[in-house]
Amino acid sequence: MKTFIVLLRGINVSGKNKLPMAELRNLLNILDFKNVQTYIQSGNIILDSEDSKSIVCQKIKEGILNQFGYDVPVIARTISEWKIAIDNYPFSLENEKIVAFTFLDRSPKISEIEIKNIRGDQFKIANEVVYLYCPIGFGKTKITNNVLEKKLNVIATTRNFKTTEKLLELAK
Repeated sequence: MKTFIVLLRGINVSGKNKLPMAELRNLLNILDFKNVQTYIQSGNIILDSEDSKSIVCQKIKEGILNQFGYDVPVIARTISEWKIAIDNYPFSLENEKIVAFTFLDRSPKISEIEIKNIRGDQFKIANEVVYLYCPIGFGKTKITNNVLEKKLNVIATTRNFKTTEKLLELAK
């Protein structure tokens, strides 16, 4: 049995794709996942499964589509993969409010892209994660999920430092 940290993209954002976490946990239990937990309302899940990452993502994606009618991208990581992503953060952690991790559904074919007008913001693409350092603030940055998805041809979902750390803590 492996523990996975699972991220849903686009759940409970701006009133769209409303999915109460109690109903999501119930669905995941019906899908035979074990030790299911959710964290806050934005599609953060910790669960145990005998299945591979790809099967876990497929089951959750199909379950949400069948139960709620939402076609939601699903990304999963093991605890060790999650910890490596945090440990490899390349920028300063002095101000955690401007630190974030964009998790990708797969490694992109390219590792460098140009994003115009990012001012003091920085990013680094490393395998299945893009590290973000956004001193101008996440509400103003040009380094968005949509931009990364388009330029890298991947699915992307971002979590701030606090959420990323909390998910690791809950998963251990």
